[in-house]
Amino acid sequence: MATPKSRPRDGYPGRALALILVVTVGLVALMFGTGTTKPRLGIDLAGGTSITLTAKSTDPKAITKSNMDIATGIIERRVNGMGVSEAEVQTQGDNTIIVNIPKGGNQQNAADQVGTTAKLFFRPVLAVAPSGVTAPAPTGTPSAAATGTPGATPPAAATGTPSPGASATKQGRPESEALAAEGASPTAAATGASTAPSAPATGAPSAAATPPSAADLSAAMTQGTVPPELTAAFAALDCSKPEVRAAQTGPDEKAVVACSQKPENGYYEKLALGPVAVKGSDVSKAQPTLDTQTGAGWQVQLQFNGAGTDDFTKVTGQLATQAPPNNQFAIVLDNQVVSHPEVKNAIPGGSAVITGRFTQAEAQDLSNVLGYGALPLEFVKSDITTVSPALGSDQLKAGLVAGAIGMLLVVAYSLVYYRGLGLVSIAGLLVSAALTYSIMSLLGNAIGFALNLPAVCGAIVAIGITADSFIVYFERIRDEVREGAPLRPAVQRAWPRARRTILVSDFVSFLCAAVLYVVSVGKVQGFAFTLGLTTALDVVVIFLFTKPLITLLARRKFFLNGHPWSGLDPKRLGARPPLRSSRRRNPSSAAVKEA
Repeated sequence: MATPKSRPRDGYPGRALALILVVTVGLVALMFGTGTTKPRLGIDLAGGTSITLTAKSTDPKAITKSNMDIATGIIERRVNGMGVSEAEVQTQGDNTIIVNIPKGGNQQNAADQVGTTAKLFFRPVLAVAPSGVTAPAPTGTPSAAATGTPGATPPAAATGTPSPGASATKQGRPESEALAAEGASPTAAATGASTAPSAPATGAPSAAATPPSAADLSAAMTQGTVPPELTAAFAALDCSKPEVRAAQTGPDEKAVVACSQKPENGYYEKLALGPVAVKGSDVSKAQPTLDTQTGAGWQVQLQFNGAGTDDFTKVTGQLATQAPPNNQFAIVLDNQVVSHPEVKNAIPGGSAVITGRFTQAEAQDLSNVLGYGALPLEFVKSDITTVSPALGSDQLKAGLVAGAIGMLLVVAYSLVYYRGLGLVSIAGLLVSAALTYSIMSLLGNAIGFALNLPAVCGAIVAIGITADSFIVYFERIRDEVREGAPLRPAVQRAWPRARRTILVSDFVSFLCAAVLYVVSVGKVQGFAFTLGLTTALDVVVIFLFTKPLITLLARRKFFLNGHPWSGLDPKRLGARPPLRSSRRRNPSSAAVKEA
């Protein structure tokens, strides 16, 4: 029976090297594959867009320093949620906020978000009717009269059944997500709708029939009960006009009329809505998700706080007992009805889903403005200008030259002092540089990371941190060689002590970067983020690249025999002769110590 091979005393360094090389090559390939071959630059290096927001309010007393400070904080989180996109938000005067967005990325989306009020409300639906429906002209053909199909019936009411696409979405949602939010409610509009009077099926041509007007069709297809105070406004509402759809819904404590924002079956719907039942200020979290169960696409999932959870559960429980359309819940964002889904049963747990055929970008933007809160004031964009770089290309080149000089000095020192071992430090610096550059480039698209001048300084400081880790390990190995140990045991003995020192040093640097990132704002966060990132990468490189590479090189004769150019020549290091007498007296203990 063959005995299994024992694990080598120095482990399997080739596996660690293969792992980090695969990761490095993969990140570089991903960088080129996505086209993000350069990091985003901050506004101080590349310029960007400056947006001037002016606060407005019907109550002049509402424009206070407190509300302006709250608005500044919310806008800053919207455009710089991770603190590394280098967007600048500052208050100017009593009613003005200046927002500077760096060049690169989707500046248009950021510009659209900065002034969005993001006021979210949930209102019960009282009545629904089609708006702007044009009655088709009568055909006058005998076949129409023979079948008894009225020529004035709109497409939505012809069959009495909803379109397959709309019904599949609502019926396919599981019970745990009873709030299905479609842009309109074709199911409610189609079922139970009364149609216009049709001509008797006597064979007479239908051309003699008088086509009903759009108002008659709207009245005939109205579901629910319109409050008396809204009867005139509801009848006159024409949602086919864009300016009407963009109008405000009205006071929170009163019933209002509103329009759906997306057409269904060729027409918009007008709605009578009750007073606000749940406020968006009770939303504690919002995030975009992809609906894979019903195929409805991207949606925004909401989580309410304690008060909002109680109100939402109570209201949905009441709506679930009503008949259509009074079982619908209108989701109103910035005075526009995003959707008005049906409520099938009470929704406990304080969670809801907003769907509206969003794209991924639209769902991300909506969750961004909802998650960070609504602005306490309304703002108008009074000015949008292009900002030139504050420092310019000369300062950027100077920073890059400084980094290159620092790198060359480290390389020269390594080669002169450590000779052959210096090649290991150079290779480690190259791997670290490849990882840092590719990750920074990819983070530009992922989290909006922008490289400003302080961040460049953080990357330059990281060169010294990485070189310091190499020096600690090299010196531990040389100390073991000076004590008379052979190279391969010296490499293994030196590692535990060097590892401890490196981890403590990097932990202190990373802790300082983390504290600086948390307590600072603006450009200092870019420096702290870069310093923390490069410090973490230093640990990865020293464990997965430097240590395994030295272990493999220690097996080569050039290093194993202490060649004068290897940097590990015992004579040049002043190695002591081994204590042979003690080794002969207790060979077992020496072997144990070596292991």
